[in-house]
Amino acid sequence: MSDFTTIQLEKDQRGVATLWLNRPEKNNAFNAETIRELIAALDTVTDDKAIRLLVLRGRGRHFCAGGDLAWMQQAAELDYNGNLEDARLLAELLHNLYHLKVPTLAVVQGAAFAGGLGLVSCCDLAIGAADAQFSLSEVRIGLVPATIGPFVVKAIGQRAASRYALTAERFGAERAVQLGLLCEAYPVEELDAQAEAWITNLLLNGPAAMVACKALFHEIGGGELTPALRRYTESAIARIRISPEGQEGLRAFLEKRKPAWQQ
Repeated sequence: MSDFTTIQLEKDQRGVATLWLNRPEKNNAFNAETIRELIAALDTVTDDKAIRLLVLRGRGRHFCAGGDLAWMQQAAELDYNGNLEDARLLAELLHNLYHLKVPTLAVVQGAAFAGGLGLVSCCDLAIGAADAQFSLSEVRIGLVPATIGPFVVKAIGQRAASRYALTAERFGAERAVQLGLLCEAYPVEELDAQAEAWITNLLLNGPAAMVACKALFHEIGGGELTPALRRYTESAIARIRISPEGQEGLRAFLEKRKPAWQQ
């Protein structure tokens, strides 16, 4: 697909796009160029209607070590407006990843620190290696996990997010599963095979149904039972039932055959 310098975007015949952070020599720490390229890659995924799933991964030993030191040094030399522009760029990336229409799966190995943890938090699903390590490390260098903060809270809750942001302590994959940041953790040597198993399972599902399901649960949010939410859920199921995919899925179920998207 499109040519990038710090990332790679691949797409297979099944409609699975894999977005690789590709600075292994820097532990996939990101800078302004990486952020811009990630935004462009997500735009490409959005525009490609054949893509059913996005998988986010990191080349090398680590998923993402957070912000690149040289980039942070440059930020330290900027004035308020320059730093605000940097923050807005990162916030745009996080917003676009979180709101991407198709489901997203993060596959985490090694470190996912600071902004790297933020990227994981923006994905719908995440699995990781049993030795993966996580940290909201910003306060150790006098900063705060600001733009990633809302997404971390959505992923693990306000109380846990506050604890790890204030302490900057590291936690492992087992704790990440307990918090809900990871769905599952697997031995390192099994991670690739398990990622493929997750992908295969997701591809059994109706593509439009998964898009609608993701939108549904974004709308539900914390689950406050308002009249508006009730109306939204009523219309959501009505729309999907009469859609071509919904009709095909119901017919296939009743006729005891595979639906078209599994052929």
